[in-house]
Amino acid sequence: MASAREIQGRMKSIRDTRKITNAMYMISSTKLKKSRKMLEETEPYFYTLQTLIKRVLRHMPEMEHRYFSTRADVKEEERTHGLIVITGDKGLAGAYNHNVLKLAEAWMAEHENHRLYVVGELGRQYFTGKNIPVEEEFHYTVQNPSMHRARLISIRVQEDYEQGMLDDVSILYTRMVNSLTMEAEMETLLPLKRETFSDLVIPAGIVQEEMQMLPNPSAVMDNIVPNYLTGFVFGALVESFCSEQNARMMAMQSASDNATAILNDLSIEYNRVRQAAITQEITEVISGAKSQKRKRR
Repeated sequence: MASAREIQGRMKSIRDTRKITNAMYMISSTKLKKSRKMLEETEPYFYTLQTLIKRVLRHMPEMEHRYFSTRADVKEEERTHGLIVITGDKGLAGAYNHNVLKLAEAWMAEHENHRLYVVGELGRQYFTGKNIPVEEEFHYTVQNPSMHRARLISIRVQEDYEQGMLDDVSILYTRMVNSLTMEAEMETLLPLKRETFSDLVIPAGIVQEEMQMLPNPSAVMDNIVPNYLTGFVFGALVESFCSEQNARMMAMQSASDNATAILNDLSIEYNRVRQAAITQEITEVISGAKSQKRKRR
């Protein structure tokens, strides 16, 4: 059985750890609220872009455009698939990074010819450690998602797509369903699918006006789609960031609860050891008193 001093040392160490987990919980909570607010402020603009694409397609259903080209003439074994993988820069977030990387590996197993665009330090280290080539590394992007960084990512994959280096592009990120559930999801960025915009539900408050396409519908698409893709990437970055902070909050809350439970057990054990020590001292005092009494006789 451990001594009272050893138990007190363990209790102090656990209390210090609990202070750290509580602080990390509060930091993640603040970051989560900030990022959700940022996403809500930018959503109306991108919903408007979706509306514009939908209306262009409604007026010009037979329009051909490179962003909608499925490149059916390219054989499956000759196609090159691109994947943007959004992971975290830090750990202590439960299974957040593991779920994304597991889905990425399953995707790579199905697509022999692929190019990876990794966002996040942990993802970069993971693929580098397995000697898996990574086309582009966007360092520390996930810690501060911004429109500028999202535009850099979307421009890079658009250039590779337009140059024929990629035949399709997907993005793998984590969506926060609710405060308890987060799901790793994969969405197709390019080519765009017409059916994606056919049943699009636009939230109330988004103004839908008549539009005139100048100089032509193709030129309009050339301007709308890149901004739409940037918005999609930005939304994925923010969703992943929110999911990471939420996962870290859950992990830190669980750690704090475990620390409290361990402290309760150690407190009980400390009281037992202390009581045993007191009992031992009393026994020794009584035994000494009896011994002295016998000597006097």
